[in-house]
Amino acid sequence: MHPTATAATPAHAGCEEFDRAARASRRGFLQGMAAGAGALVTTSVFGDTFVEAAHGATPGGNVLVVVSFRGGIDGLGVVVPHGDPGYYRARPSIAVAPTSVLAGDAMFGLHPRMAPLLPMWQSGRLAAVHAVGLEVPNRSHFKAIELVEDSDPRSSVRRGWVNRMIGQRGIVGPAEAVHLTSPLSPTMFAGPAPTMATDGFKTLTLPGATGARRAKRYAGQRAVWDGTAGPLSQAAADALSISQGLATKMSASYRPANGATYPTAWPGTELSEALRDAANLIKRDVGTSVISIDFGSWDMHADYGNQGSGQMQGMVGAFAAAVAAFFTDLGTVGDRVTLATISEFGRRVAQNGNRGLDHGWGNMMLLAGAGVKGGKYYGRWPGLSDGKLVAGDLQVTTDYRNVLGEVVSRRFPEASLGEVFPGLSYAPLGVMA
Repeated sequence: MHPTATAATPAHAGCEEFDRAARASRRGFLQGMAAGAGALVTTSVFGDTFVEAAHGATPGGNVLVVVSFRGGIDGLGVVVPHGDPGYYRARPSIAVAPTSVLAGDAMFGLHPRMAPLLPMWQSGRLAAVHAVGLEVPNRSHFKAIELVEDSDPRSSVRRGWVNRMIGQRGIVGPAEAVHLTSPLSPTMFAGPAPTMATDGFKTLTLPGATGARRAKRYAGQRAVWDGTAGPLSQAAADALSISQGLATKMSASYRPANGATYPTAWPGTELSEALRDAANLIKRDVGTSVISIDFGSWDMHADYGNQGSGQMQGMVGAFAAAVAAFFTDLGTVGDRVTLATISEFGRRVAQNGNRGLDHGWGNMMLLAGAGVKGGKYYGRWPGLSDGKLVAGDLQVTTDYRNVLGEVVSRRFPEASLGEVFPGLSYAPLGVMA
């Protein structure tokens, strides 16, 4: 069974596991509230928003924006291997024609709905890496995304690579690492270093704290916690500071710069809102180092579509338009902003009987913005002939951690790569300057 469609959120032909994950996320969040304090992470709740915060910030630094394609994006449909005959044999009715790809070379080309990002590719600010993924195939939504975002396969401790990265800096600011689109922190943020997650900065302000009542509401909340000690007391103080300061500024009206126009129609609405918030946050220069954004679902077991219409085409077009607007909005501020994409796994090479694609292994990653040596496809291509596939999947030839590791190494050189990605045999591809 799948959720009933509405005008705003059409039904999606994904698998039951992915649907269960979406329904269970809020329950897991509520059940896990106590665990945060037990791990000595200062936590607080404002309305429906989870806030983890501490003091201190380092403005003016580089920023990494991680866009997670939830549900498992079809990398072969975004970065199309038009030069490999196996692609067309496996997908007789959903393949992108070789004459339609953008920025094509002898082997690869971009999906035609990536057109809004073509100027970034041509100016060397957008690159693609193919045949990336986990070391070992894992086709479970739950487990695969945990593995990708934890990025420490040799440890059973649940701590994300972003948390390890910012944790090396000691005391960090309340907006050092911010997850947008949801009040539920992703696994990459899990751990003792404080982070923040919200589905909108307006939800971070105290209810009823407007007009003449504003000062009284905040004073009353501070009075409740005065003279107390411990993690919850510190959380309350930090959360009140965020709510009264950063959140108040961020919830004010924001106008994109440089003529940027974010998509307003589904399926790009939530991504656009998150990227608008991200641009606003980066311009505020409050010490943000990492911004995480979810965009999906890409779990298209049926009704994938063709290059003219369908779910895949709409999603790719929404992503490209929103990201293009984001970098246009940033202008010269974008010179310190790098965007990277991740996903739990790719899709099967061959289409299924429902003209969709089941869970696979190898995938692609996109890198855009500051420091990217773009206009080029990276990675060793294993091929799509029968002898080259792994149980019907694209073989992984590049550990995805090497791609993220190169971004961290080049944009955040103060970070210890061995601590961020434990056990990684670092082999940079040269995708970052």
